[in-house]
Amino acid sequence: MPAPSPDGLVSEAPAGRDGQTTGVLALGAIVVAGTRRRGLGIAFWLCVGWIGLVILLAVFAGALPLHSPDATGLGPPRVAPGGRFWLGTDDLGRDMLARLIYGARVSMIVGFSSIAIGLVVGGTLGLIAGYYKGRIGTVIMGVVDVFLAFPALVLALAIVTFLGQSLQNVVIAIGFLSIAPIARIIRSSTIAFSEREFVIAARALGARNFRIVTKEILPNVVPPTLAYALVYVAVAIVAEGGLSFLGLSVKPPTASWGGMINEGKTFLPQAPYISLLPAAVMFITVLAFNFAGDSLRTRLDPRGGAA
Repeated sequence: MPAPSPDGLVSEAPAGRDGQTTGVLALGAIVVAGTRRRGLGIAFWLCVGWIGLVILLAVFAGALPLHSPDATGLGPPRVAPGGRFWLGTDDLGRDMLARLIYGARVSMIVGFSSIAIGLVVGGTLGLIAGYYKGRIGTVIMGVVDVFLAFPALVLALAIVTFLGQSLQNVVIAIGFLSIAPIARIIRSSTIAFSEREFVIAARALGARNFRIVTKEILPNVVPPTLAYALVYVAVAIVAEGGLSFLGLSVKPPTASWGGMINEGKTFLPQAPYISLLPAAVMFITVLAFNFAGDSLRTRLDPRGGAA
């Protein structure tokens, strides 16, 4: 009896028990493929759930029954996780759980604020370069290429060192670094949409350039760009962690994931959890942002192709 194949074609299945098995496997493949086409999958929603949990804990950290993240001597130094301190204490007797949650504030602020700077500045430059092209686009993208060629970490270190060590300056430094890649992405999307029929029709009807860009192109460029922005949030979190590890992010004793990793490196043989716990939380958070952003990009970006 003919049995459907995963690609929707009909193939001739062997008769008997083997034919039934083949038909069941083919039907299962069709169901799985249909589920993937209809939704983003359970892995995507698990990532969204983790990101939402981290954001909620960071926002409402002050309302939670936690010890002060900067209070020393709450318990003996380097107490292993368990008992009164669920995640243990660091070398100064501070509560690791409280410092992890408050450290999420720094990562989330840097991640979303720096990307907001990149979207506003880089998005504007990308729209202008992609729509007008010509000399304007050449000059803008020439400047963008120069910044893309410059080592990002060295530039971030130079900016933070020049401006001073603070959360605001870290946001400015990482936001400045995000301008160039976001400008290039938006320029590419703008060029693709500027040649579409609805834009050509708007020009033919006498619409002004500003209206075409804001009413026709921008609404189509924003969704795929936001999907890329989630990936850049993960990059910003890693960059802030690297600056914290080098001692150039927020000043101690303010908790940050990179700073906690740096503080625990001396005690890796005796108490590895001091560094491994914040490293694990950062890893899972960055992985969640990467996977969620890549899944959305596949569905929203017309140039990314469909799964």
